[in-house]
Amino acid sequence: MTEPIRAPRGTLDVLPDDGRRRLELLRIADDVFARAGYGPIETPIFESTELFARGVGETTDIVEKEMFTFEDQGGRSITLRPEGTASACRAYVEHGMHKLPQPVKLWYWGPFFRYEAPQAGRFRQFTQVGVEAVGSDDPSLDAESILLLAELLDGAGTQGVRLRISSLGTPETRRAYSDELREHLRAREDLLSDDVRARIDRNPLRAFDSDHPGTQAALSDAPRLIDRLNPEDAEHFSRVRALLDAAGQPYEVDGTLVRGLDYYTRTVFEFESTELGAQSALGGGGRYDGLIEQLGGPPTPGVGWAAGIERILLAASGDDEETRVRRSVFVATTDDADPVQAFDIARELRLRGLHAELEQAGRSLKGQLKHADRLGADYVVIVGDEDVQVKDMSTGDQRPAASPGEAVELVAAGGRA
Repeated sequence: MTEPIRAPRGTLDVLPDDGRRRLELLRIADDVFARAGYGPIETPIFESTELFARGVGETTDIVEKEMFTFEDQGGRSITLRPEGTASACRAYVEHGMHKLPQPVKLWYWGPFFRYEAPQAGRFRQFTQVGVEAVGSDDPSLDAESILLLAELLDGAGTQGVRLRISSLGTPETRRAYSDELREHLRAREDLLSDDVRARIDRNPLRAFDSDHPGTQAALSDAPRLIDRLNPEDAEHFSRVRALLDAAGQPYEVDGTLVRGLDYYTRTVFEFESTELGAQSALGGGGRYDGLIEQLGGPPTPGVGWAAGIERILLAASGDDEETRVRRSVFVATTDDADPVQAFDIARELRLRGLHAELEQAGRSLKGQLKHADRLGADYVVIVGDEDVQVKDMSTGDQRPAASPGEAVELVAAGGRA
């Protein structure tokens, strides 16, 4: 027997039940974002490697360890996209979107790739949804962005959600703070992990992302960037919090939150779920006021976030009545029934907006009724040689219909879409 071929480690096959939940989440996302003026954007699955090295940051884990990078037939370095913001900003610059009324509001959904250790809710190919609002530094955009993700998580039925927020200030503030933090870490270098020790000179803020016990101990009394904000940045952060307060959105200010990408400035935030264990992040983001300029565009502020679809659904309440698609009607046939008539009944039911399936596997009538019950059908239309019957699966009642059209009307009047 030939050895079966399996999917590469860290990838995910989405089967029909989960596929329906994902499509329902996509529908919710489209509705939530459209009402706030965000339009859909699609960018290539692979981009020039330079985009992520320049935009995401050469000292980040993504660029140093996690990117799927290869050389194409023309000798160009190509990378499967590990995140969406750099691509969206590249498209903003390339297509002259700075000439449009600002801010330009975008949202996306699609596959992304990082070489990470696979675990529950984390894959090497994963799906993200994200939003970007480019062209304004108004604090209301920060708050709007956060509230959009909160609304999406609520619509998905995500459980145990909490929000952490902070501010990283300007690049100048970060540089001054980095010098202060670097001195603090060097005084405790013997406690640090090898990765953190290797990056003290290049990017000491990465230490806050480490879960290494010694590193955490070294950071316990470290200065916090949020306490070093200049007055303008502190006021910006205060206005963001005031808008969240006015919207009734709970949050925790966490000075250790730095996020994993170098382009962030000012507001950063992250949503977590207690349903996910140690790897609790659902999604997050922040403001990136210097990224467009880094990618060759004019100085342009922006804010956005990304969230993992697999992680959202893993933390959601699951297969409930709101997200589950019911197959409302099953069209069964006796041995001597006209298959064309059964096919036409199923088609007419679908045109009426009902979920209808028909017998296509050669089962006996008894087997068909059992199958309809497994499918969760509300009604079974039984097509015989000379009659049509309608069976209510919730009560067991069965009644004749004068014609196939009457059977359709009976089900349409009492069925559920």
